[in-house]
Amino acid sequence: MTAPPHAVLAATFAPGETAVPAAIRFTREVMTAWAVGGMLHIAEQVAGDLTEQVIYEPFEVIWKHFGGAIQVELRQRNTSHGDPKAPSVGVEEWGITYSGDSRVHWARLTLPGSVDSVVSEWQEETSRGPHWLGFLADASDLLAGTLNPDMVPAIIAQIVVPRLANWCAVYTADTVSGPLRLAYLWHADEARIDGLRHELAEVDVSPADHQVTSSMHLSDSQVLAVPLIARGRGLGLMCLGRSDRFGDDVIQFAEDIARRAALAMDNARLYAQQAAANRALQRSLLPPNEPEVPGLDYGVVYDPAGEANEVGGDFYDLFKASDDSWRFAIGDVCGTGPEAAAVTGLARHTLRLLAREGYGVAAVLGRLNQAILEEGERARFLTLLHGDITPVETGLELRLVSAGHPEALRLKPSGVVEAVTTPQSLLGVFPEVVFESDTVHLDHGDVLLAVTDGVTERRSGSRLLDDDGGLAKLLAECVGLSARAVAERIRRGVADYAPEPSADDLAIVVLRAR
Repeated sequence: MTAPPHAVLAATFAPGETAVPAAIRFTREVMTAWAVGGMLHIAEQVAGDLTEQVIYEPFEVIWKHFGGAIQVELRQRNTSHGDPKAPSVGVEEWGITYSGDSRVHWARLTLPGSVDSVVSEWQEETSRGPHWLGFLADASDLLAGTLNPDMVPAIIAQIVVPRLANWCAVYTADTVSGPLRLAYLWHADEARIDGLRHELAEVDVSPADHQVTSSMHLSDSQVLAVPLIARGRGLGLMCLGRSDRFGDDVIQFAEDIARRAALAMDNARLYAQQAAANRALQRSLLPPNEPEVPGLDYGVVYDPAGEANEVGGDFYDLFKASDDSWRFAIGDVCGTGPEAAAVTGLARHTLRLLAREGYGVAAVLGRLNQAILEEGERARFLTLLHGDITPVETGLELRLVSAGHPEALRLKPSGVVEAVTTPQSLLGVFPEVVFESDTVHLDHGDVLLAVTDGVTERRSGSRLLDDDGGLAKLLAECVGLSARAVAERIRRGVADYAPEPSADDLAIVVLRAR
């Protein structure tokens, strides 16, 4: 296929275990945007098959629409991946191409039907009687299928072309009073998209009244401009073009679709804004950097399980407390969301401030407990493992306090695993509690593992991962591994323990004496 694609949607993904489901979710959004739901299952399978072969390095997934076919490309730096494998389902073509330092593994799928058949089916149904309720219901399902604001304009265009118009241009504005910009353009005759784009760039499509549907002429097209308004705010404009006049029924369809599209666009924007704000809040509750500690090999895994618009309750920290000592912490606040984030922020800043004032780990937890209780009704109880790290000639000297937290485990090079902390009261419940620290020595090669209950309470049926010492058995398999490798091995064990995704946040901290 030598012709250029008429539509392209792409996204970049990080390597790791989440790469395949993330690529499949993106594929689902693309198929929804292009209104080719009949190809959804095979497209997801092809994307998953190709992604599984490149998950060890960052990669880009690119979907291209050629009119009669769609093509998926997985682009990555030219690294060795062994012999490429064909998708497990039938495709029109597949292969490997190289461009500069990039390697592209691609597969092409033929689309059933054509624009003419869709128009014919639409006209035939219209002649039999009103069916707009079913059409609007399908449109609503498509619009509700994504919370990505950049995908909504593409979905709008794919819904109305060619059923209502020969082409559709969707304009959006970044602010209520901001200028309109062309967000997506689609034409039933894909060869005319570039020319139409150039023609639209030369005209002002904004209606005089941004609240009312209007019409205009453009070259050989009658143009219907329908404002996209949600919750009283103008979000953009949907322009439909066809060679003949728009009938009253088509105008009604277009206005109904515009109302649903505007609401979907507004919901997607609100969701994206909330998700971005909460990602920023989540980042602010984690250490900005991980300091170099003499004699310490350090590994961490942090996976919040909530939706993108929900702040997790787990946290960790590692920071310098004085010239010759460092502190670490791993905690779990009850619940999620802003209330949990407030307690997380209080805990993190209190730990750092009091440590630098010279307070020992037990004294720090006593004062943090009081600070949480003083929050009153806003308080959330907190489990916390807090420790002081001092490098010594024979390894690392640790002073630890476990306040209601899953026990810390030490792995010896011989494979022996033992608990090294004394269970004590969690924070934010009892005002008179007094904490005492445990002293733990890590010889060279010893590993200390600390986790939140997203690990120990991972459930499979009626059993938990840590039943009968399951976590200790998992740790015993990690002899000789680096701290990072131990953390990843524990994460993989948690993921493999049950088939369904975890519903709890997960944090893993590994300290290994070099």
